[in-house]
Amino acid sequence: MYHFFVNPSQICDTRVIITGDDVNHIKNVIRLKAGDEISISNGEDGRDYRCQIEEIMETQVVCKLCFIKEDGVELPAKVYLFQGLPKNDKMELIIQKTVELGVYELIPVAMKRCVVKLDEKKAKSKIARWQTIAEAAAKQSKRAVIPQVKEVMTYRQALEYAKDMDVKLVPYEMEDILDNASGMAGTKKLMESLRAGQRIAVFIGPEGGFEQDEIDAAISLGMNPVTLGKRILRTETAGMTIMAWMMYQLEG
Repeated sequence: MYHFFVNPSQICDTRVIITGDDVNHIKNVIRLKAGDEISISNGEDGRDYRCQIEEIMETQVVCKLCFIKEDGVELPAKVYLFQGLPKNDKMELIIQKTVELGVYELIPVAMKRCVVKLDEKKAKSKIARWQTIAEAAAKQSKRAVIPQVKEVMTYRQALEYAKDMDVKLVPYEMEDILDNASGMAGTKKLMESLRAGQRIAVFIGPEGGFEQDEIDAAISLGMNPVTLGKRILRTETAGMTIMAWMMYQLEG
């Protein structure tokens, strides 16, 4: 079943009106017809509105609201992924897959070992592109919300943004040498303590990892270094790994 997003104002009593680019997609790409069933989300209330297409017009698609599915598909906690800017198109893969896994918000972060440097013009273009990818992934995975891709932050800005969140995790490949290292046993205990309703910050370093002073700054603000195993993971793998672990823990 195809899934679409609309603004809350487009859901009116027993009718849902689809406008914008989705109209062309419905008419000319996937070629849906009157009578076909689709699901719709408004990106806010977590509900899945099940509809039947009534009429396809030039600028809008009119749908009959059949029923509302309340149980939803969202993670019971909100996960904020702070991703060190990676090289090439890796950010697109990270956004696509972590949105599928349930991330709530993605924050690109300029860290010391980031090779990529974005000026203001390039950053705006990238954010627009990344938001489009997030929306497409949300549709594909039938999410009830479209995760927001924030503007690029400095590391200090990111720490400030995350400081009041309930749980703050920093996967670190050298976690075992820290004074407060707890290893896999400690990481498991921390992950098992995650609860519904929490706001969870996860910081992922770029290809070169974190500088020691970045880890020290994170720890000083109450962040928890964790391990993702004995193998060194690529930056695009680390975020997916911890998202999958949290999904298992929160939905298990």
